[in-house]
Amino acid sequence: MGINVGFDLDLTLADTRAAIAAVYEAMLPSLHTPIDVAIAVSRIGWPLEDELAQWLPADEIPAAVALYRSLYPVIALPATVAMPGAHEALAAVRAAGGRIIVVTGKNPRDARRTVDALGLDVDEIAGSVFGADKGAAIAAFGAAVYVGDHVADVEAARAGGAISVAVATGGCTPAQLAERGADVVVADLTEFVSWYTARTSIPA
Repeated sequence: MGINVGFDLDLTLADTRAAIAAVYEAMLPSLHTPIDVAIAVSRIGWPLEDELAQWLPADEIPAAVALYRSLYPVIALPATVAMPGAHEALAAVRAAGGRIIVVTGKNPRDARRTVDALGLDVDEIAGSVFGADKGAAIAAFGAAVYVGDHVADVEAARAGGAISVAVATGGCTPAQLAERGADVVVADLTEFVSWYTARTSIPA
């Protein structure tokens, strides 16, 4: 019987750095307050509203969120690519009989669009959740492992009662991920495949 696995999306399964940067750049002419795109992209993983709150007055955030989401499908999706090992990681879970959920801070509509655009083979998607708030979806799905690139994903795994596998493909270093309490830290999803395959090949 395979082990069900949850995955984060941005910078875990999907490389959205260039995509999100392009959306922010397209937004700049419409904003009264500029955003430092490089800094914003370095913090991918935060909820969009939280990132915009670092730059904009509170009363401008709803309109900025709406603008971002209107631009995202046209600008971001064509610039999004799969992270190294993403398809292989999902295939390894499938081959062992496991099921897959994506649990992400990205809103559900854009999360689904991203998954579909990249051809990622997943069973369920839970969006607009961050950090420990991901725990309910992880637990309800029965994921025994949660894979993410952010220290908040370690908290998500803990909240969901899952093993935390951290991939150092985002803005957090291996040391930061380990210090936050990740059970396993790997360089990328190609290393996850080796870890998962070894774990599921052990006789019960």
